[in-house]
Amino acid sequence: MTERILIVDDEETLCEVLKINLENEGYDVDVAYSAEQALTYDLNNYSLILLDIMMGEISGIKMAKMLKADVKTAGIPIIFCTARDSEDDMVMGLNIGADDYIMKPYTIRNVVARVKSVLRRASSHKSIVVAQAEKPNRLEVDGLCLDLEFKRCTVDGEEVKLARKEFELLAYLIKHRGKICSREQILSRVWSDEVVVLDRTIDVNITRLRSKIGVYGSYIVTRSGFGYGFRD
Repeated sequence: MTERILIVDDEETLCEVLKINLENEGYDVDVAYSAEQALTYDLNNYSLILLDIMMGEISGIKMAKMLKADVKTAGIPIIFCTARDSEDDMVMGLNIGADDYIMKPYTIRNVVARVKSVLRRASSHKSIVVAQAEKPNRLEVDGLCLDLEFKRCTVDGEEVKLARKEFELLAYLIKHRGKICSREQILSRVWSDEVVVLDRTIDVNITRLRSKIGVYGSYIVTRSGFGYGFRD
């Protein structure tokens, strides 16, 4: 099935150039010149949305929040396109769940590469979700396995002892594989029962995890200023 992409940007010429080049890569591509126009479409049909931040009454940030708040569209990957002077908007976009960002001005080659990368991650995530549905009590990535029912971690078949928060942190990162999770997100999900937790606590647990899970420690990635993730 051909993947469908929606471009939302008020620069008509840019939209047409992107549309032509993405169609040359085999994608079905639609264009909307405002968030208002895009919201009239059946967005459930799209595999990915390329979304400009600086638009009219409804900005890209506002539209993304609307999409993420609706269970029907929350899972659609979003790539933000942002001007060089809108770094704050870019960070805000990532914090509300955007999958990537592209700084303007950009090259078509860069856009195509980012689109392919995000779609690969989305496809991988869907595969994990299916696997979790079939084995709801297990998370497996190559030779790394977490048994969620018995709270047991094995690396290439050998059991590894993890502290409770280490286990919960690793499970959270794997469940969100392919995305960067902010410190705020990690603290609210993994340390929700704690009164006061320092950011340094996350760093310490990440360091311990990388050491304990051997070669799979390299799967845990750090994005300075953004947070942590578990790579594809």
